[in-house]
Amino acid sequence: MSQSSGDTIFLVIGLIDFAGALISIGISLHLAYTKMDVMLNHLQNCPAVMIRAPLRNAGPWGNMLLLGAIMGVMTTPKLYLRDGGANAEDLKNFPADLKRKLIVLQWTGWGLLLIMFGLFATIKLELI
Repeated sequence: MSQSSGDTIFLVIGLIDFAGALISIGISLHLAYTKMDVMLNHLQNCPAVMIRAPLRNAGPWGNMLLLGAIMGVMTTPKLYLRDGGANAEDLKNFPADLKRKLIVLQWTGWGLLLIMFGLFATIKLELI
């Protein structure tokens, strides 16, 4: 049984995407467990984050949900500033390197999800 080159490319892209998702989850958990105190201290006046702060004690899922809220505030601050979910001073004083990591992690996650949906659509449309 031989595979076509399209099947091989599909498999490689799928494996790379899956590995990227696992690495992204690992980096997210690392940030959630090592930098959460720093992030919460800098965002004490942001209701969108502080309302979810008790999730910090809810295990890995809670930490990931709280990190997701923080990444959302960092990625789309205008949306949160407009509705009062974020504080401009807190966002300005947030560490720049950590902010960049959170934004890159957020967009990487969206990109990997988009690739995954593209692979799923390829299977359903029987393009390979």
